[in-house]
Amino acid sequence: MRQLTATCPLTEPPAWAVLQRQLMSVMNEAVHPFVAKYTRPDGSLVWNQPWAHSEDDFYESFHNWPLLYLLGGGQHLLDLGVREWEAVTRQLTTLGLVDKEYSRRDDQFHQGESDIYFYLLCLADPRRPQHQERARRFAGLYLNDDPDVTNYDYQHRVVRSPYNGSAPPDFRFFRGEPAYGWSAGMARYGLPCYDLPGITCIEDLKDEQLARRMGQAMEERMSRGDVAPNLALTSLVTNAWLLTGESRYRQWVLDYVEVWCDRARANGGLLPDNVGLDGQVGAYTGGRWYGGLYGWTWPHGFYNLQMAATLAAANALLLTGDSSYLELPRRQLARIVALGERRRVDTEPMSLREHWIGQLDDLGGDGAAFLAPYRYGAAGWFDYQPLSPIYPVALWNLSMDRQDWDIIEFLRHRSGYDWGEVRGFHTKEDAGHEQPWVRYLAGGNPGYPEAALQAAWGQVGRRLAMVNLDDHAADHADVHHWQKLNPVTTESLVQLTLGGPQFLYNGGLLATRLRHFDAQARRPGLPPDVAALVETLTADTTVLRLVNLSPGSARQVIVQGGAYGEHVFGDADFTDMASSFPGPLDDYAAPPVATGWATAHVGASQLQVNLPPSSQITLRLGTRRYHGQATARLPW
Repeated sequence: MRQLTATCPLTEPPAWAVLQRQLMSVMNEAVHPFVAKYTRPDGSLVWNQPWAHSEDDFYESFHNWPLLYLLGGGQHLLDLGVREWEAVTRQLTTLGLVDKEYSRRDDQFHQGESDIYFYLLCLADPRRPQHQERARRFAGLYLNDDPDVTNYDYQHRVVRSPYNGSAPPDFRFFRGEPAYGWSAGMARYGLPCYDLPGITCIEDLKDEQLARRMGQAMEERMSRGDVAPNLALTSLVTNAWLLTGESRYRQWVLDYVEVWCDRARANGGLLPDNVGLDGQVGAYTGGRWYGGLYGWTWPHGFYNLQMAATLAAANALLLTGDSSYLELPRRQLARIVALGERRRVDTEPMSLREHWIGQLDDLGGDGAAFLAPYRYGAAGWFDYQPLSPIYPVALWNLSMDRQDWDIIEFLRHRSGYDWGEVRGFHTKEDAGHEQPWVRYLAGGNPGYPEAALQAAWGQVGRRLAMVNLDDHAADHADVHHWQKLNPVTTESLVQLTLGGPQFLYNGGLLATRLRHFDAQARRPGLPPDVAALVETLTADTTVLRLVNLSPGSARQVIVQGGAYGEHVFGDADFTDMASSFPGPLDDYAAPPVATGWATAHVGASQLQVNLPPSSQITLRLGTRRYHGQATARLPW
């Protein structure tokens, strides 16, 4: 491995570096009161109900703890991450939701939210035998390795049910009598089907007979065959490939992604949301390309379908280095952007209004903004909402293509608010600050690192205050309770230290320009006292600044191209001291420090940087993206 040594002294520690290390330290400690209040001695969550309607919310309570370890957090984060995953799995097995350590049956929009926790554990400790065995076994549920569970039809290339998992597909939507009645929590999503006689609005479902009619239609249309959100399964199988390198996992992902690409091309660039057991689009929806579970009509539309398209393309790109797969999310995004228009945000009945808190707060809640339709039904497009930058930023991060950046700029100029401002909030996805980050990368928001870290610090403090004041830790009946209080937030650290956006929440793998390792401790993450800042990202260049804040200890950092070594470094320009330091003993002030640039050839996916005490270095790394062999293996 090529080694470079920093020669430039750290005479003025930058504020972002101090904030970064302090934020990590604060979060290292913040998990302890959370564990003490919300878990039992065996690690299970304090939950006194005899039931739970979904398992993903249990896992989501801890999902980003192994990610904080990956960034440089304490070893206890990995230990707690493993402990809590296994404890929650045992707890959900007792509740009847999990079998063979995996969900018995769930839709992949929600199952993907559970799986991100497991993916991060595997990335944090890929050598752990339990992780490797589980990765094979979970992926095998969809390669039909388990003879009792045949989730996949190789002939038609379909996952056989919208609800799938470790139990055999049972082709039922409801456990009991089919009925879908009105409920306050689901009312904002409207009707699952809009073509049933006598049912014109969600209020009609308060009638028991009409609720049964709707339930029967859902049973017929949403219980069999494949749906687009099942593309999240490509992450599950890709994860097995990253840990094992076995070609059969790679082939399954590519076969499955390509058949969906074909379906989208035949549908004008939009993913059809339902496919019959015979492989035909619209087999159970009267030939319509819309109307499937978690599809274009109900409940979220573009929100989860663009996520599915993007993570599927990202996985195929990671496996092959072939950027043509990105046409799947690119064309779908372009179709939706073209349908957007300027509308008032206070009069639109947005089904996911809370997701756009940063954007709507900037507009004052009653202004006009560029809104795009998220859903499609018998009457056409509806549910106009802000077009989240999460999608175009994720696509641009994968492609570094000018046309994808132009979409980001198109949205910025029509947004109606300042993309440079950092607002303090922590969404379920631990995301939503893509706008000020991309403005920083574009050179238009130089204060973003400090502002982002300060905002994250504020959110940690707020959540710890809520934990301390929570009088319902032992008697609540809300499975979302814990995730609303999780004090760990990683978005700003991922952006600033790894050079990438937060992973896609509903099943995405980490997709960043860099990843760091502590060479001395032989573990993932930045070494103690070391801070990192990715200053520039282009198609072929990565600019990284590393700082060692310790005045007495040297540190060694391994910088890797990509989360999985998928990027290869070429030549590295780096700052080199061109003057003397620390100067003569008799001088009260240090002499001015002059720096220049030196060049070294790397020619690999990894580079070791040695940081003497109180030193810094800026690296301008030539980068060939997706030219390396992606793997979860550690450098040593």
